[in-house]
Amino acid sequence: MSKKVITFGEIMLRLAPEGYYRFVQADTFGATYGGGEANVAVSLANYGFDAKFVTRLPAHEIGQAAVNSLRKYGVDTSYIARGGDRIGIYFLEKGASQRPSKVIYDRAGSSICTASASDFNWKEIFDGAEWFHFTGITPALNDEVAAICLEACKAANEMGVTVSCDLNYRNKLWSKEKAGQVMGGLCQYVDVCIANEEDASDVFGIKAADTDVTTGTVNHEGYKDVAKQLADRFGFKKVAITLRESISANDNNWSAMLYDGSDYFFSKKYKMHIVDRVGGGDSFGGGLICASLNGYDSQAAIEFAVAASCLKHSVEGDFNMVSMDEVLKLAGGDASGRVQR
Repeated sequence: MSKKVITFGEIMLRLAPEGYYRFVQADTFGATYGGGEANVAVSLANYGFDAKFVTRLPAHEIGQAAVNSLRKYGVDTSYIARGGDRIGIYFLEKGASQRPSKVIYDRAGSSICTASASDFNWKEIFDGAEWFHFTGITPALNDEVAAICLEACKAANEMGVTVSCDLNYRNKLWSKEKAGQVMGGLCQYVDVCIANEEDASDVFGIKAADTDVTTGTVNHEGYKDVAKQLADRFGFKKVAITLRESISANDNNWSAMLYDGSDYFFSKKYKMHIVDRVGGGDSFGGGLICASLNGYDSQAAIEFAVAASCLKHSVEGDFNMVSMDEVLKLAGGDASGRVQR
């Protein structure tokens, strides 16, 4: 029987101009769906897990379309509460060369933002589950959703469910001060923390020495210190830090580090030419959860997670449409991109 994983957050309607058109040029917008924790659930379903995504969506047809987008890839949607008037929307303009990508949110008053604690029976949801994942985007929505997150974390802890959190700081949703305060409370219940170069600094004021993400220089020793400080402060069993070196909007170097409380493990580095980077961090989280639940050792786990995420950058849309075999092949060293026939 496949292992049961729960993720909780908001799934949004993504509207994006075709190709590299700017918003002001666009006559049409392509419609897809995505969101941090939903993206993780799709990854895990693709890897063969019993992935269940929890949220609240309106009962109308657009809400149903979002549900269907998850079902299409095998995600269990039976714990999605229905109610409220609207689905959150985000607009994406893809960057190219030295022009960065842009995201505009239209998510105020969405169904998840008007949810209440009574919408979710966490004891029932976590029955038989092995893992619970959320991101810092979800508690950023408002105080009520943050309280629901806290309730979920407490229930998961009581039921012996491993909890992971991707810090995922979004300055368009809340201030650094508020993020530090709320996430500090939630992180007391987290076993596995995922962060990028900036999250630990933005949320908890923990900075890596001699690193400048805008110039694409990453100092490995500095991130060892960041991971250890995070683990020491909150008691995390593991801390994973993704290391993105942005050469341009199209070309990034991509690697990561895993700290397991005693040792540090660095993945190989991939030179990526990017098709779509939204959901890249979520695909890393999905890969790390998969590797952990499959009992991979720390080096194999970080290699799998980084390979999964590297492949996601080649896939249009939020969801990572790759299989276990494809990730294992890349993690094992086959990065040629040659035609398979």
